[in-house]
Amino acid sequence: MLSNKIRNKTTKNVTALSITLLALMLALAGCGGNSNGKPSDKAEEGTSTGGKPLQKVQVVLDWSPNTNHTGLYVARDKGFFKEQGLDVEIIPPGQDGADKMVGSGNVQFGVSYQESVTLARIAGVPLVSIAAVIQHNTSGFASPKEKGIDSPKKFEGMRYGGWGAPVEEAIIDSVMREDGADVGKVDIMSIGDSDFFTAVKRDIDFAWIYYAWTGVEAELRGEEINMVYLTDYSDKLDYYTPVLVTNEKLIQDSPDLVKAFTTATAKGYQLAIDNPEEAADILIKAEPDLNADLVKASQKWLATRYQDDAPRWGEQKLSVWKNYAGWMFERGLLESELDAEKAFTNEFLPE
Repeated sequence: MLSNKIRNKTTKNVTALSITLLALMLALAGCGGNSNGKPSDKAEEGTSTGGKPLQKVQVVLDWSPNTNHTGLYVARDKGFFKEQGLDVEIIPPGQDGADKMVGSGNVQFGVSYQESVTLARIAGVPLVSIAAVIQHNTSGFASPKEKGIDSPKKFEGMRYGGWGAPVEEAIIDSVMREDGADVGKVDIMSIGDSDFFTAVKRDIDFAWIYYAWTGVEAELRGEEINMVYLTDYSDKLDYYTPVLVTNEKLIQDSPDLVKAFTTATAKGYQLAIDNPEEAADILIKAEPDLNADLVKASQKWLATRYQDDAPRWGEQKLSVWKNYAGWMFERGLLESELDAEKAFTNEFLPE
């Protein structure tokens, strides 16, 4: 589906998103069987190690397994979760998606994005970000080098392929304005989860990617690409993506569980920072269908970027949450302003 007018469709799309999220919020009221904030009875079960029962916990991914998730696999397979008394199962998002599964209390923890948490909270869904997986936004618009799209100005007359979210067009518009360009001259189409390398040869000219995965894959394939990073054009677009989330009820009812999970996860990501080769091997062993060379190269690329300039892995800044939510509100992507202080917490990160 093609679209050239950002503001004509924004209200409709945001309303649809809000209705979906509000439906989720109403569903929370029906989860009376989970008065303790834990999914069914699973949190009370567990095997025994050293005579101590392990608490069963689930964490749902946002997408298929990749190096954004390495710290979770390391924490599970190196026994860091068990050290904290947890038996953690890593599960795929399925049809419901991570945000809905965590927001409803059916799963305790998940992988999400600052944008998704912001939209959920505006609709009354009690998602809370408890750690930033990567400290800075490493995403941007990519294209084969031969297309010559090395600045937002050169988006004009080109075809963009995305997944149909209103924020995509808003971000393209934002970076193009910084370059004196017009988003109305871009053909924007939805390509779903089509492979980037296939799509740019067949259907589109550029797409939004995470360099840590698709960009590194381009390097391995010997396919040169141009990257237009979001953070090069606005500090408000330097938001947290991805993040680890839970819901307010679990924080209120089981803060020790949240602390245990976050502590073990932080240890997992710290190993990925300190020893990316070992971390990559753990992910490859756990998910053997992954391209081992890509995992190893991506892990090395991310090792210095998980924590980056933060005082510790996972730490989040209020200014980052305010900046991006303000940017979204200014562009009509939010129906009201975000109470940013309630959207995230650093409380459960280890010192």
